[in-house]
Amino acid sequence: MSLAARTADLPPAGAAAPAAARRGEFEATLALRHGGTPRVRIAWELAGPEGAPVVLVAGGISAHRHASPSPDFPEPGWAGDLVRAGRTLDPAHVRVLGFDYVGADGRLDAPIDTTDQADAVALLLDALGIERLRAFVGYSYGALVGLQFAARHPLRVEALVAVSGAHRAHPYAAAWRALQRKAVALGQLQCADVQGLSLARQFAMLSYRTPEEFEERFDAPPQVANGRVRVAAEDYLDVAGARFVARTPVTAWLRLSESIDLHRVDPARVRVPTVVVAVEGDRLVPLSDSVALVEGLGAHGQLRVLRSPYGHDAFLKETDRIDAILAGVLRQHGESA
Repeated sequence: MSLAARTADLPPAGAAAPAAARRGEFEATLALRHGGTPRVRIAWELAGPEGAPVVLVAGGISAHRHASPSPDFPEPGWAGDLVRAGRTLDPAHVRVLGFDYVGADGRLDAPIDTTDQADAVALLLDALGIERLRAFVGYSYGALVGLQFAARHPLRVEALVAVSGAHRAHPYAAAWRALQRKAVALGQLQCADVQGLSLARQFAMLSYRTPEEFEERFDAPPQVANGRVRVAAEDYLDVAGARFVARTPVTAWLRLSESIDLHRVDPARVRVPTVVVAVEGDRLVPLSDSVALVEGLGAHGQLRVLRSPYGHDAFLKETDRIDAILAGVLRQHGESA
């Protein structure tokens, strides 16, 4: 792997405010598991004081390098309340590293494996001069990448927290995603790419959440308008689809959706202390898969189970409970560092 750096310089020691953030990007030649050796773009954001432990935070396929607002980049981040002052991942005390997934810009039209993302993280750490992460915290797709990173680059991370992600794609979840991709393909046949992607996102929202949440939020009689019946959840789904297509290239979504289904890792190869966080009612990553993962991890694995009406999206909603788990992990490995 070779790289031509266009990376922004990090601030010198002691020169930046505690929550100062820097962004940069570089191009690298990355050997993809299924797609040759293209040049790829790796974009990153690092927030926090020089010399503090580094925690990489990675979310679902729609997440990106900007996890939380800072004085330098005040726009809202994807991680919401998980990364902020007073939390375990407080940029005043730890350096929070985020990156854009390979292929997220839509310029790479080739199969992308989670092993490719893990190797891109290793390149990123090299470019930033980071020898080892205090922790890799991955949610959903980020948990899959974290498992691959721990398996392929175990000396570069002290601990892994894998939330709502397992060692394989469950067949039921893979079927959901296959139908979503077919919705996009149908839209493309009709020269309606955006509409196809919007419909795929709306299907996805049903798999991210639970019937219990929909019953609580949308238990209202349907409306008849212009001779058509419209159910209570449709406005919510339409808004979710419109927001998603406004920021997501179709090619990027297709390739990253496929990437989830390509994911496979042998738990026995993960020799890094790992906390697996499962959610009862998660329709994409059932509890049975999380249990199987922890059993495969052996002495390296621990399981935490959350009960939440938010299903797969619980990590974005149950922030107090996730934060308590992160506090325990970072405290344990901070004391042993």
